[in-house]
Amino acid sequence: GEGEIARQVRALVGPDVPIAAALDLHGNISEEFVNTVDVLAGFRTYPHIDMADTGAAAARLLDHVMQTGTRPAKAFRRMSYLVPIPFQTTDMQPAKGLYENLTEVEAQGALSASLFMGFPAADIADCGPTAVAYAETQAAADAAADAVADAYAAAESEFDNDTFTPDAAVAYAARAAKGAGQGPVVIADTQDNPGAGGVSATTGMLRALIDADAQDAAIGLIVDPHSAAQAHELGEGARAVFRIGGHPGLPDDSPVEVEAVVEMLSEGKVKAIGPYYGGTMLDLGPSACLRIGGVRVAVSTRIAQMADREMFRFVGIAPEMQKILVVKSSTHFRADFTPSAREIIVARAPGPMPFDPADLPFTRLREGLRLSPNGPVFGAARAAAARPDTGGSTGGVQI
Repeated sequence: GEGEIARQVRALVGPDVPIAAALDLHGNISEEFVNTVDVLAGFRTYPHIDMADTGAAAARLLDHVMQTGTRPAKAFRRMSYLVPIPFQTTDMQPAKGLYENLTEVEAQGALSASLFMGFPAADIADCGPTAVAYAETQAAADAAADAVADAYAAAESEFDNDTFTPDAAVAYAARAAKGAGQGPVVIADTQDNPGAGGVSATTGMLRALIDADAQDAAIGLIVDPHSAAQAHELGEGARAVFRIGGHPGLPDDSPVEVEAVVEMLSEGKVKAIGPYYGGTMLDLGPSACLRIGGVRVAVSTRIAQMADREMFRFVGIAPEMQKILVVKSSTHFRADFTPSAREIIVARAPGPMPFDPADLPFTRLREGLRLSPNGPVFGAARAAAARPDTGGSTGGVQI
């Protein structure tokens, strides 16, 4: 989309007016886009808490162009493998080091260097990681882009981090919560992250909590307008059977039918004050806290990624006081939850958005791109197998 916007802007203003852009770290950047704009800067944090800083960086590059009257030399590189969304986080290695390295690359002579990790769930030829660098000379720009690309290539094996099944995640969290330290063990329910195509309603992690008789545990948000309305009709303190969550597009993800207590009701007006939302007012609609034994469920009417502790507090759940927290998010929650978390782990409960890009039915990627670190390579045979008209997948991913 941004590529088409840039094309139309260039057509409107002509070749002499400089164009600057600031883009998400997850940008799938085309060479055409880089050639169309004069300068480009990318986010350096995931969770994304540096949007304003990135806009300022793009403005400084634009100012340089306007002050000098010349366009800097530019260099663009494509890299060879995709990375699962949760492990792109700049809070942990190796992404943390890759983004810290950009400052060093700029200190070595580049005006600007950006690493775009790409957003894997995009079946387009331009999907994937890229490096973009600007400098006073073409040699310096090429050296900077090569340095970013080489560092990314060298980090491939370091991206192999652990994930858990739902039951294993809850069992691990329960054990860890008994150890030294304070705060909850936070479990990212990554395959139902509404920031990447999830519905924030799947029940795999909720079932695992209930089956384990977890205590001092909470999960949110479960987007379920019917359960929220039922809770409001019954009132606080009521006990009733609810059918919570469920995603009809997934096998065996039926609602959890269970008796629960309505602990607290809310109209869903939330000021999300953490670093990611930054004071944004959210309207989650009629919402409730439903308690099932030692498990509390934050149920809402409207969808939003669980990336702020206020999204538990608004229904009376104190996140810092829990032993286990399950969040419908992949990474953005880290900005607000990390300071109070004992530990953070990633679970792969069934969900609409696969953790591993290799599980997606790609048909249009560029030949030779590895679909995960040290993983399978995309090619014509894989594309043909994914097309419905060749007897392959219908595009529905079962996990």
